[in-house]
Amino acid sequence: MRKTILLTGGAGFIAHHVVEYFLKNTDHNIVTLDRLDYSGNLNRLNEVVAAAPESERSRVRTVFHDLKAELNPQIIATIGKVDQIAHLAAGSHVDRSIDFPMEFILDNVVGTANILEFARKCYNLERFIYFSTDEVFGPAPEGVKYKENDRYNSTNPYSASKAGGEELVVAYENTYKLPCFVSHTMNVFGERQHPEKYIPMCIKRARDKETVTVHSNADKTKAGSRHYIHASDVADALHFLLQYDSSKLTVDDFGGAKCPKFNIVGAEEMNNLELAQFIADTQGNELHYAMVDFHSQRPGHDLRYALDGSKMQEMGWTPQPVKKRLQQTVEWTLSNDRWLVE
Repeated sequence: MRKTILLTGGAGFIAHHVVEYFLKNTDHNIVTLDRLDYSGNLNRLNEVVAAAPESERSRVRTVFHDLKAELNPQIIATIGKVDQIAHLAAGSHVDRSIDFPMEFILDNVVGTANILEFARKCYNLERFIYFSTDEVFGPAPEGVKYKENDRYNSTNPYSASKAGGEELVVAYENTYKLPCFVSHTMNVFGERQHPEKYIPMCIKRARDKETVTVHSNADKTKAGSRHYIHASDVADALHFLLQYDSSKLTVDDFGGAKCPKFNIVGAEEMNNLELAQFIADTQGNELHYAMVDFHSQRPGHDLRYALDGSKMQEMGWTPQPVKKRLQQTVEWTLSNDRWLVE
């Protein structure tokens, strides 16, 4: 019998790649839960579902709901029985979280509580996976890569709200024995990403021979860096975790925390100037850029984030090379440049 997975935020950037991946690589029925706000776009879902064989398209259903409200009996009946839940819905724009912190507390903390309440009432739920972020750990000094159970150091309301949601997931594992996993993902890119994000912004400005702003240290000599990862690799990691035998896992936290956590990390670290240069080179264009002090330009942001991906690697999962994925994304985006329109 086919399993059913519930994806929250299904019309969002990462989740629509999960839909595409699951259509191609599983026989799951897929229910997406979305309110279709600023970050949700049904056209994303439409493109990936329309590209699937006609016989497979009926496996995807969309249910409209805002997770700031609890799931009422009608919504629950519309969703139907689910075997797995991946909670990707979230407010994720750091600048907006600084201006409107309560929006993010409601979306990322209250919203997580509401989907957890639904999950704990699901009969025989196999797994609940919460998508958290590298930003809960705060800035990473040179040479440091945070492991899954390192301490938090949230530097903006967005990361604090994701940490709050994460702790609720841990609490539901401890209190209700909900079968939860937590993942930390960082700097995801790919096709159909909102043009405000760094990589599509670089693609557009390199194409149009405009100046790319590169956030750097105060001396403007060192660009910020990240471990970039393609959304398809994130979907692949999710599928891997959903299938993984949790009995193989050992408690690796000195406090005995039971909720397993996993870092989903790109194959290599790139600084943002190298990234912009690669994007310009892929187009055969000269890069025009300006280094700016990230502290004065972007309060609440951090120069470097870094996660240790060794745990997932030891379990048997690794991502695709980042430059291969970047070239694929640049070429696709230039051929489908309606997605660069703001």
